[in-house]
Amino acid sequence: MKELAGRLTAVDPDAGAAVRVISYFDRLAEARAGLEALVRGAAVLAGCPARLADTARAVRVRVEPDGTRKESWTPPDPDWPCAPLEPGGPPALWLERSGTGPSVVDAVILERAAGAVRLVLDRIRGRAPAAPADDPALVEALLDGTVAERTRLHAARRLGVDPADPAVRLRALAPLGGRPRVLTCRAGGRPADAELPAGRVGVGPAVPILDLPGSWHAARTALRFTAEGTARDPGPRVVYADELGGIVLLADLVPSGAEPPPDVRAVEAAAAVPGLLATLHAVAATPSQRAAAAEINVHHSTLQDRLNQAEHLLGWPLRTPQGRLRLQLALIMRHLARP
Repeated sequence: MKELAGRLTAVDPDAGAAVRVISYFDRLAEARAGLEALVRGAAVLAGCPARLADTARAVRVRVEPDGTRKESWTPPDPDWPCAPLEPGGPPALWLERSGTGPSVVDAVILERAAGAVRLVLDRIRGRAPAAPADDPALVEALLDGTVAERTRLHAARRLGVDPADPAVRLRALAPLGGRPRVLTCRAGGRPADAELPAGRVGVGPAVPILDLPGSWHAARTALRFTAEGTARDPGPRVVYADELGGIVLLADLVPSGAEPPPDVRAVEAAAAVPGLLATLHAVAATPSQRAAAAEINVHHSTLQDRLNQAEHLLGWPLRTPQGRLRLQLALIMRHLARP
């Protein structure tokens, strides 16, 4: 391997360096090196600090490029090269290098180090615990503000969430007709679509562990703003509570199942006309009439005809800023008024 690395270096320095990295981590794996030795190898080879943070197994190691371990934990920079321990999993191994972009050698370091770390963790700590959404009893404890803090922190640890990690934030999810869920996210980031349940979902804000009851309340409120996303019920299937802003105050003004406000009754009457509800939603949700026509795939003149009909049924104009705002509020209150 050493001879091959030397020959490759003469042709392609990056290729030669990559072969040396592979050989280095193979030797560490054969010697059954521990986690700190593997992270130290990544840091020394990359010439920058390296960190391992596996929240599911409560493991954190950070090593400087001179080989010394230093516990200085700040949230990871999105520009740092990183790698997951499991395919499709969250980042767990970082090289603290910003501004230059990941190099071929960095990618090899991360890949080989992550593979070696995964083997060590499986050997000494077992597979990661189930994801937070997989234990309803523990999730319920996290979301219940009446449960003692000590009990909620214990539930978090059993779910693989490290309460001592300052970068960890969690979001409560309120699926329609499903059980509550909790997702971890780094520095308040949004979850991927694949992590969300199918159908209508309210997503609470990203908060520390002990603030999850508030996130759960906000998620249930956000669920009321969701729609099926169909012609009969147009609108977003997923709504984030922290993106509602002042609109969330409408949830207190329009109780679920109560008598709908007059504007909502007017919208319901207009919705009886085929295609008109989709037209109203397109006008309310897009920045211009031309964009609205494209949204529902009709000619601009057809849209004008539908707007004339809708204005007659609703009783207010839709082509003024005030009228469009009134329509937006009516569509939102239509969702909130549902049982």
